[in-house]
Amino acid sequence: MPIQKVLIANRGEIALRIHRACHEMGIKTVAVHSTADSDAMHVRLADQAVCIGPPAAADSYLNIPAIISAAEISGADAIHPGYGFLSENARFAEIVELHNIIWIGPKPEHIRTMGDKVEAKRTAAALGLPLVPGSDGPIESFEEARKIAAETGYPVLIKAASGGGGRGMKVVPDESQLETLIQQAKSEAKSAFGDDTVYMEKYLADPRHIEFQVFGDGNGEAIHVGERDCSLQRRHQKVLEEAPSPVISHAQREEMGMIVAKAMADMSYRGAGTVEFLYEDGQFYFIEMNTRLQVEHPVTEAITGIDLVREQIRIASGLPLSVKQADIEFRGHAIECRINAEDPQSFAPSPGLVTGFHAPGGMHVRVDSGLYAGYRVPPYYDSMIAKLIVYGRDREGCIRRLKRALEEFVITGVKTTIPLHQKLLDQPDFIAGDYTIKWLENWLAKEAAPKDSGE
Repeated sequence: MPIQKVLIANRGEIALRIHRACHEMGIKTVAVHSTADSDAMHVRLADQAVCIGPPAAADSYLNIPAIISAAEISGADAIHPGYGFLSENARFAEIVELHNIIWIGPKPEHIRTMGDKVEAKRTAAALGLPLVPGSDGPIESFEEARKIAAETGYPVLIKAASGGGGRGMKVVPDESQLETLIQQAKSEAKSAFGDDTVYMEKYLADPRHIEFQVFGDGNGEAIHVGERDCSLQRRHQKVLEEAPSPVISHAQREEMGMIVAKAMADMSYRGAGTVEFLYEDGQFYFIEMNTRLQVEHPVTEAITGIDLVREQIRIASGLPLSVKQADIEFRGHAIECRINAEDPQSFAPSPGLVTGFHAPGGMHVRVDSGLYAGYRVPPYYDSMIAKLIVYGRDREGCIRRLKRALEEFVITGVKTTIPLHQKLLDQPDFIAGDYTIKWLENWLAKEAAPKDSGE
């Protein structure tokens, strides 16, 4: 029996994105929300809405009993977690399925495996994915760490097994600092994640961050939907993404794409996933897998014409993949700008009342946002308030269209990062596609440095 009603266990633009896909498929939606989000656009548009708690995420969007109760009282037969919050919580996925509700996501065991960085590396190696040289598992002793570092070659990177966002991560330049930095990484990891397990990797000096979008039907069939370049990052947070990558050749895309698709088929992966790599000197190195939809999924949709959320819902319904690998064509170029409610120079959050809102339009311009004039951006959640996605026949035309769209984009009442994106698009390195994961922070540091008056 097809899915009839989806509870959207999320908020903001992704909740609205899921609602739209559901309605286009003839599926009813249930919005859950905190008291801070009672006027949110996805709450207004959903067929039903259930308040699940106060503003703090721990008491609302992370409150599993409240979400399950909302699904039961609303009669939802499926739950879509979006991204963030509970989207990669294997226990939540298990609880959903134990309540005979369809989980629109991967199998819980795959979420659990890929959520543990050490286990993910082991699994990736077994599946034939190329790894960054380093430890095979957790570092058990300083002597072991010293031996691995000597074999790998300095500098090395200490990483928290349960980590993310740069916490529990330390670059070790030489052996003299190895023991101290391991202890610091373990301490940070314990504080942030409740787990002080760390592992070691070769530190890549200046790589790009390139990820492959994959889909599996859960029964041994899988495809890849191309790569995205997510190298423009600040504090390990993506700022702008594009597809395809400016530095990947058609042959590399074919080779690497088939490797990741085969890996997903071999593990009988179900639903959407993203296999993330560092890329340096023509080599790919697996770093992690996200077992969910990505913020930047629209750029893939733009160059393939495939609705990724619709595909997620189809697979969760037990249907086969709607496309074969041979049917997928990559056309043109797409770029996404993440628009945050932040000061574009200091990056301080800027919540508050949106006094004016005008989205850009025109051919191949898409805005994913729950904003409207009169909406109050709450201070309790992530500061991303909109995504601007633009498509062009080639990268040069895409950048020109994006510049025009940013000029049209009006958000007043709160500060936004629109001016940052406008400056970014004028940089020769960006225009040339010549950037790495360190480029944006280096450029921002130069922009913030006092200018020499020449006197």
